[in-house]
Amino acid sequence: MQTTETLAEHVQQAPPLNPRNKVIIASLVGTAIEFFDFYIYATAAVIVFPHIFFPQVDPTVATLQSLATFAIAFVARPIGSALFGHFGDKVGRKATLVASLVTMGISTVIIGLLPSYQTIGVVAPLLLALARFGQGLGLGGEWGGAALLATENAPAKKRALYGSFPQLGAPIGFFFANGTFLLLSWLLTDQQFMQWGWRVPFILSAVLVIVGLYVRVSLHESPVFTQAKQSQQHVGLPIGTLFKKHFRAMVLGTFIMLATYTLFYIMTVYSMSYGTAPAPLGLGFSRNSFLWMLMVAVIGFGVAIPIAGILADRFGRRPTMITITLLIIVFSLLFPTILASGSQWLVMVFLTVGLTIMGLTFGPMGALLPELFPTEVRYTGASFSYNLASILGASVAPYIATWLNAKWGLFAVGLYLASMAVLTLIALIISKETRHTTLYPHRS
Repeated sequence: MQTTETLAEHVQQAPPLNPRNKVIIASLVGTAIEFFDFYIYATAAVIVFPHIFFPQVDPTVATLQSLATFAIAFVARPIGSALFGHFGDKVGRKATLVASLVTMGISTVIIGLLPSYQTIGVVAPLLLALARFGQGLGLGGEWGGAALLATENAPAKKRALYGSFPQLGAPIGFFFANGTFLLLSWLLTDQQFMQWGWRVPFILSAVLVIVGLYVRVSLHESPVFTQAKQSQQHVGLPIGTLFKKHFRAMVLGTFIMLATYTLFYIMTVYSMSYGTAPAPLGLGFSRNSFLWMLMVAVIGFGVAIPIAGILADRFGRRPTMITITLLIIVFSLLFPTILASGSQWLVMVFLTVGLTIMGLTFGPMGALLPELFPTEVRYTGASFSYNLASILGASVAPYIATWLNAKWGLFAVGLYLASMAVLTLIALIISKETRHTTLYPHRS
């Protein structure tokens, strides 16, 4: 029988659960910044940076050099996964989440403050590349920590719903990025935008960072990590243990995420490129009109995310994701006809359906990927799988889609997306259901 002192000691040592609203804000704010940054940087890399940071070379070469800085973040993200994952699995989720957000936020704001090539010469593009690397480094540790914050604080039977909280940051960040550019294009002349207007979105991201830091600093440590620490269940080098003992889970997680990344970048970067390119290379829509269509379509993205989380809690991760992946394959084979129609209404349907499916496939990932790994390597494993998939899917999708369309037409782009979905489908079929997997460490 326990004494009053023993009970009091147990209550004192029991890790407190964070309030749901605080978990929602703290987990989604980093993902919101990630996607806000993604779209403002992608847009600036095409229309601004070639003139600001690479004006000394041919315009085509300048654009390619600018896009190369965009790709730097994808190289940095797995490095960030290993770095922040190490401390997330060794020191704690809370401190690492704060550090990743600070790294990402400072790097983003610095881009908005950088002097031009005309001011400091070749140092300007070097600083741009360094700041972009810093963004990728922070992003590499951000998503995994946010997903663990949500799932490791989740009540029983609601882990996938809680895991969808960080996923909601994607449509929020995407919506505000497009909205910011639309507002700037309405308020400013082209000359004003090129001179200083493009800096505004980067500097404004500091507001999101401050809100995120305020919430995250006040969080309690994850109860799952606290129990693991009390049980002394840690490994010396999480990335080494991941490759040595959990390599299969890491590969499965990467391919499970592959279709999601490919779909998103085709629905956003590639569709924007194709939709705004002049005929016959594209549809000839104005950039602003296409941004408006994307802003409307992204609502379906946001609504579908928690719905998918609820479905994954009700029916299981594996059957839910297999069904959604089959839906991606069907969409892949139908969308070339819809997109090529040139009808504004049909293109709107294409964007809405595609981004809604994106929400469905993205929603369960916040729970599914962390559930593949034990507590001692969960931060590293979930982050590394997520960001390795970004290299295989996100970083190359727009380029492959553009090349395929130029060579064989839109139907080839659909086949490319379908083939990525087939790889995801295979990974899901050979994986195990994780709905009933405990996130708490096993006691010896």
